Amino acid sequence: MGLLFETRRSDSPWVDTVWTCTSEQVTAMTSVAGVRLGLVFWEQDGRAHAGVTGPETRTVTAPVPQGATFTGIEFAVGTSLRAVPTPELVDGGIGLPGTTRRTFRLDGTRWRTPGPDDAEALVGRLVRAGIVVRDPLVTDVLRGHRPAVSERTIERRFRAATGLTRGAVRQIERARTAAELLAAGVPAADVVAKLDYFDEPHLARALRCYVGRTAGQLREGAGGAIALDVDQRLTS
Repeated sequence: MGLLFETRRSDSPWVDTVWTCTSEQVTAMTSVAGVRLGLVFWEQDGRAHAGVTGPETRTVTAPVPQGATFTGIEFAVGTSLRAVPTPELVDGGIGLPGTTRRTFRLDGTRWRTPGPDDAEALVGRLVRAGIVVRDPLVTDVLRGHRPAVSERTIERRFRAATGLTRGAVRQIERARTAAELLAAGVPAADVVAKLDYFDEPHLARALRCYVGRTAGQLREGAGGAIALDVDQRLTS
């Protein structure tokens, strides 16, 4: 038994994925580096909780509430909250007080707690209220466009929106993709070539830093519970 994940992609330009998770007989997991802001809602022992999760620059061991059920929203890269600068959330997060099974409080307003099927509806309301925002320049850069501003301006606005450098975002995303490919059985040499790693030791260092697993552990599903879609079900 362990962490039972189900993740689906989102059609919303503001949301990357929506996920649910149940923890069974597991008290800790490997938390994987990530570049996205998130909202997470969970229930344990009849009590409801909510929080904002920030980008993570490294892998760590994180506690898991036993017998808890979670619903999470991972925002698109660069999406942020008006009231909380994303750089303040890097390698951390905040709890949202006053949460009940039906509602939670964010940015001074009470909102209905979403389930996995109405996560995008909640985000849409937050966007219309100006609580969830994004920098269009960052969105253009992530799509491969070249804005007519200086590199310094791009980097400054990228850091403000994501809490990370463009280089860090690329490295973390690449390592996560590598982990998913390795878990699916793709040979390490093919992953190196596909994702432009210099060699297999370079790939191994990235996995150790950002994922907390070796290529062999990912192939074998070894190493314990991990917060990454490696053998979890991904739907659309």
